[in-house]
Amino acid sequence: MKERVLGKRYRLSLVLAGDVYARRLNRTYRKKGYIPNVLAFPIDPKNGEIVLDPSEARRACGKRGESFRFFAALLFVHALLHLKGYRHGSIMEKQERTLLSLFHIKNTFRPRRAN
Repeated sequence: MKERVLGKRYRLSLVLAGDVYARRLNRTYRKKGYIPNVLAFPIDPKNGEIVLDPSEARRACGKRGESFRFFAALLFVHALLHLKGYRHGSIMEKQERTLLSLFHIKNTFRPRRAN
């Protein structure tokens, strides 16, 4: 995915962070006080870092009706597109859907049945 979006020579770091660290980064660099599920930090045109908080992602995916696997992939693609320069909006959302489809990533959420 990384090569498809950012190219072969792009150097990408992926950090799996806990809630405290993710919130601290969000507060420090974005002046936001909530726990983010993903953050993207472009360092320069050929280097960047994605910070993913799996705990926050897991909490959010159930609320959204999506499997964790699908939602984590969506967050990763979302962050890659931010590193590429995309901003939130319909163009970015279309590109997210295209990339998830290209890599055969589908939502496999199955709600539990009530007994």
